[in-house]
Amino acid sequence: MVPIDALGPEGEYRTRRREVLFSTAGAAVAELSIVPPLYVARTLAAQRKAVPLPVGRRAAALSVAAGIFTDDAVAGLDFERYVTLASRISGLPIAVTRAGARSVADAVGGAFDAVRPARPQGATLDWRENGTPRGGAVWARRGEVFAVHAAGNGPGVHGLWPQALALGYRVAVRPSRREPLTAHRLVHALRQAGFRPEDAVYLPTDHVGADEIIRSTDLAMVYGGQPVVDKYADDPAVIVNGPGRAKILITADQDWRAHVDLIVDSIANLGGMACVNTTAVLYEGDPAPLARAIARRLAAIRPMPTDDERAILPTQPVENARALADHLAAKAAGSTPLLGAEQVVAELGDGYAALRPAAHLLSAPDPDKLNVELPFPCVWVSPWWRGAGTEPLRHSLVVTAITGDERLIDDLLAEPTIANVYFGPHPTWHAAPRIPHDGFLADALMRNKGFIRDNG
Repeated sequence: MVPIDALGPEGEYRTRRREVLFSTAGAAVAELSIVPPLYVARTLAAQRKAVPLPVGRRAAALSVAAGIFTDDAVAGLDFERYVTLASRISGLPIAVTRAGARSVADAVGGAFDAVRPARPQGATLDWRENGTPRGGAVWARRGEVFAVHAAGNGPGVHGLWPQALALGYRVAVRPSRREPLTAHRLVHALRQAGFRPEDAVYLPTDHVGADEIIRSTDLAMVYGGQPVVDKYADDPAVIVNGPGRAKILITADQDWRAHVDLIVDSIANLGGMACVNTTAVLYEGDPAPLARAIARRLAAIRPMPTDDERAILPTQPVENARALADHLAAKAAGSTPLLGAEQVVAELGDGYAALRPAAHLLSAPDPDKLNVELPFPCVWVSPWWRGAGTEPLRHSLVVTAITGDERLIDDLLAEPTIANVYFGPHPTWHAAPRIPHDGFLADALMRNKGFIRDNG
């Protein structure tokens, strides 16, 4: 089994308490050290004592780390062995895992470029650059230590938090047991590239230790479902990345037939496991023909083992897959199944199963169903009419609006619970450094301070 040790201020730490990690086929593949809350507290105290590296050194180290992450053997694993193991543990298809891992390296190398669009044009990152005696603004950190409770639905989530390192934060990462390898590899790469142990730590821990991480850091970013959103709703120091509930809206002036490829890609790309995968499609008109076209395309996706390069669908242990199918069946009551819960579990042998896509037709845009998000390709297709307005589209990370109606775009942009609006045929998973995810991360990490210097 591959050992996955904690990475603290004094280097690797293999704890007495360790947890065996299994592939989705049930094979024991790794052993994860679990650090106690006291170790967490001491580690974060050491991070708080460290001062940030100079901006130039941070930029150089991030650039070097990106190359180490993909090109070097790290913690005993070359890149392909890491990808294979991460895929086996998470159930994310190997080609999707590899692409996600490469996107992490790109994001690390481009971390400074990614924070620039968030910086106000009139503010400087270093007060030494603010030379006007009339004064100006300095873009300053809101704190010193930033925590991440990472998600386990793919490597790509680890492309975001290195922006905090670019801004001078010290970062503490608590990995997900569903995919702990990417964060482990990345923290190792950052240290090999020139960051100090105190700059980035890796803290696998239990729920008590997780609470200590939140309590002992200045700001934190957490991932999870609605219970996690509810838990931290009133805590301004916690940035919550909850369910995405991404949607596509097509108005009557558009021919939906021209966009079926894009819709299916938005549903099934990334294994259907990401927060940016489309959960619901709404059409101004009779949605039944559109729903049937989507279902035909999704039904053609073949279940395959995780390590098959052609695989698109995620895998789970059979017991977990059946539980997801049962949950879907309960949530789908009252809808018309085109690809129903009974066909979701595709057993592959060895105790694990691929999750076939699901598609259901609704008679009305019911938000309770439109916002049901599951970790595989699952879509709800619904009618939409002007009188419904933005109500069925609320609480969406992304709304792709395929329409010629600019007033509708105004309404979508004005709706506070819609994070991103894509005007035209753009997949909901589309991302770029200049496009915020759920706001720019730097929006929460930084603030503007007035500054005047004496040039005399």
